[in-house]
This record gives sequence, structure tokens and C-alpha cells, in this order.
Amino acid sequence: MMQARQERMVPLLLYLFTAVTGLVDAVSYIGLGHIFIANMTGNIVLLGFAAAGVPGLSALRSLTALAAFLVGAGIGGRLATTLAPLSSNRWRMTAFGCEAILLLGSTLASIVAVPSDSTRLCVVIVLTGLAMGLRNATVRKIAQPDLTTTVLTLTITGLAADSSFAGGSNPRWQRRAISILLMFAGAFVGALLLRRSLALPFGAATVFTICGMVAFYGNPRLESGETISGKVRKDEHLAYLERVPPRESETEVSSPLGDPIPTLQEKKS
Repeated sequence: MMQARQERMVPLLLYLFTAVTGLVDAVSYIGLGHIFIANMTGNIVLLGFAAAGVPGLSALRSLTALAAFLVGAGIGGRLATTLAPLSSNRWRMTAFGCEAILLLGSTLASIVAVPSDSTRLCVVIVLTGLAMGLRNATVRKIAQPDLTTTVLTLTITGLAADSSFAGGSNPRWQRRAISILLMFAGAFVGALLLRRSLALPFGAATVFTICGMVAFYGNPRLESGETISGKVRKDEHLAYLERVPPRESETEVSSPLGDPIPTLQEKKS
């Protein structure tokens, strides 16, 4: 019962983060000088436009967002490598907590940041890029199908390519459709909030991230070695050992993990 509830929490949290992506990219593109901070595909394209001299774009701002995102992703990967084998709950809390702190920093910095103040604008871009890179690395480790929270290209492709019209069985079509709608809603709300203040979309993104972190805090999962997307391989291994009957001669059998398991030879009386 508890495990089923925990599994349901995973996509709900990632749905929430998908909406946060819409908020962040709305404020980054409209309010921070035509860059994308959460969606690096779009940012690379805009960087190419800026390098070609297209007016209204800044290669420096796009490069700053890219560099911050890479550093954040590296930090997220290190957290996953270090903490996930010890406690998946501690890993998630640390990663999402860091994201919330960084977005809060972006909110505070954006209160006084204006497009003409390049230093403070750069601070907002760096803090937000770190947050998005860290989250993307964490979500990649969680590995829920069709819930990357930032990239919808494959989601939209799967929605069409796996449809009944294409001869498919429409797998996870609800999840794919919800992801698209939530990112659209986040971008829509972010654009509306941006009319009032640069800080409002960042504030909303911070609140949503904290809400998701609190929701996960109340859903601790099993201990060492577990990740959300995988099975507890150690428990599976031990369960297999309990099922293996004793053999009369010493042989080797393979567990589901592919490891040879020597069995002791029985002595006949």
C-alpha cells in the first residue's frame, strides 16, 4: 500500500517540475534577454543565432546559462553518485533542497535586477542555471519514462509515433499529454506574472519546488542502494538465495544478477 502510494508520488512531483520549467523559461526568454535556462536545446539554437549576429540576442548570456547548467548538472550527478547508494530519500531531499535554495536566490536577486544591470542579471542567470542543471541530473537518475520535466521533443514524437493512427498502442499517452499541457500552463502563467514583476515567476517556481520537496520528505523509500526507477538488487539477490534448494554436489548457479553462487556439497551418510 505504502509502496504503491510512493510510486504514484514520483510522476506527480515531476509533473510539478514540468510546470516549473515553463515558468523558468518564460522569465528567462522574456525577462532575461532571449535565452533559455531550463531548455538547453533552445539555448544552443539561440546561441547559434547570436553568434551569427542576429540582433536582440546575446551570446554571452546564452553561454553563461549553458556554463551554469553544466556545473549544476555536474553537482547533481555527484550528489546522486554519493548519496543515492546510501539513502535515496536523503539524495532526493538534498538535490531538490539545493534547487529550491538556488531558485530562492534567483528570486531575491531578481527583485533588484534590471536588464541594464549586467552583473545582477548575470547572477540571476547563473543561480537559475545551476538549479536547472542540478534538477535535470536528478530527474535523469530517477528515469521516469516521458517525464524529463524539460524536453518535450521526444514526448511529442512518442505521442504521435505510438498512436493508434501510426499502428501503436498509445502507451502512456495521458502522461505525455499532461506533460505538454503543464509546460504550456507554466509558460503561460510565467508570462502573465512577468507583467507584474521579474521576481514573481521565480517566486512561484521556488514555492512549487519547495512543495514538491516537502511532499517527498513525507515519502521515504527503502534504504541503501535503491533508486526510484530501479529494484532493490540486494533484496532480490537475498530472496533468490533463500529459494535455491541445496544441491548434492558443488555446482554453480546464477542469480538474477548474473553472479555465480557456489552451493555446498551435501555429505551422504
